[in-house]
Amino acid sequence: MPTQLEEAKNNNLTALMKRIAADEQVKPRQILKNLKAGTVVIPLNKNHKIKKPCGIGLGLRTKVNANIGTSTDKCRLEDELKKLGAAIIYGADTVMDLSVGPQPRLVRKEILKHSTVPVGTVPIYEVAVKAEIRRKDILGFNAQDIFETLEDQARDGVDFFTIHAGVTKKSLEALKKKRRLLGIVSRGGAILAGWIRRHNKENPFYEDFDRILDIAYEYDVTLSLGDALRPGSVLDATDKAQISELEILGELAERAKKRHVQVIIEGPGHVPLDQIQKNISLEKKICRGAPFYILGPLVTDVASGWDHINGAIGGALAASFGADFLCYVTPSEHLRHPDIEDVKTGVIASRIAAHAADIVKNPRVALRWDRDMSVARKKRDWQAQIKLSIDPDKAKRYRKTSQPHLSDVCTMCGEYCSIKLMEGCI
Repeated sequence: MPTQLEEAKNNNLTALMKRIAADEQVKPRQILKNLKAGTVVIPLNKNHKIKKPCGIGLGLRTKVNANIGTSTDKCRLEDELKKLGAAIIYGADTVMDLSVGPQPRLVRKEILKHSTVPVGTVPIYEVAVKAEIRRKDILGFNAQDIFETLEDQARDGVDFFTIHAGVTKKSLEALKKKRRLLGIVSRGGAILAGWIRRHNKENPFYEDFDRILDIAYEYDVTLSLGDALRPGSVLDATDKAQISELEILGELAERAKKRHVQVIIEGPGHVPLDQIQKNISLEKKICRGAPFYILGPLVTDVASGWDHINGAIGGALAASFGADFLCYVTPSEHLRHPDIEDVKTGVIASRIAAHAADIVKNPRVALRWDRDMSVARKKRDWQAQIKLSIDPDKAKRYRKTSQPHLSDVCTMCGEYCSIKLMEGCI
């Protein structure tokens, strides 16, 4: 059965392409054209049936991902399924299972079973967990362990993989030559860098990339080429190690597309405001327009407890410059395993950032929502305003505190409401 990219290359307009086009209010042939060019992907495993597939990339609404999954300290499956539900209710377009607790396959299969949106993973996490269980050594795995895990996850229905193929002996040398304040902050990147150094072997994700493509092609898994060397401090942003990895990812992306495998590129990270546009431009140039999936970016290192706002600031700017896919950041970033409230807050903050960018990128579609809200405010139609809010529950709670004192205005201005005062005047 052909992949969606292969269908596009053969000029076959599939039912899935038509559905995405309808959701995005674009012409189906535009989806086909951009799929063929590699500037749009539709992450959906052949073995995964979901209610809400999505397209990611050029000309489409900016998408938001929510990370969930167990940790070594917090490993209740029930909690992660509740987070999954919250992420979807509040508007996440995809979720990623980043579990590193016990029984990662059980957790993944339950998330795949209950998710109505595409599901991604970072397979090296499960590889490391299995190595710890079997050999009491996180780095005690080999290439065969990696590919067995990839095959298992693809067969189970995972829609997109984060593959850290850009951390190589060569890119680690670039990192060694110019010391960073914070070396490698990617968990998957650190696992593979440690493995490369201990075993003095090349990264299997890079060395045996064709084997990954075989698996991805068979199940139509989208590859998310991971930024193992992303900066973890604004002081390390856009350095030689980061760019060296990006160049490797660009080469691998072209290899993947030739094999009819869809690809997105992951990006930083901690990046100051004045370097965000440069980072987006570099990715689009080096990776030939492949969809860009970014964490934040976080524009300062000091927002502990408020990193959802930190990430939303960077995400809005990055997406307005052309980033396609925002990985949410929660208030608990750098501090603890997120709870349900953190997940909700992170999703909403990233959705605000995504929509703010879409007003710039695609005003024809995005501004309809804002226009409807402005009309409701002009009419002081509180029910419509609540319904149109990005978080209707919170808007409803806040509005209730204005009643029963004032029925058609809020308690901020009361009878001095500018909109009410201007009625009939202009």
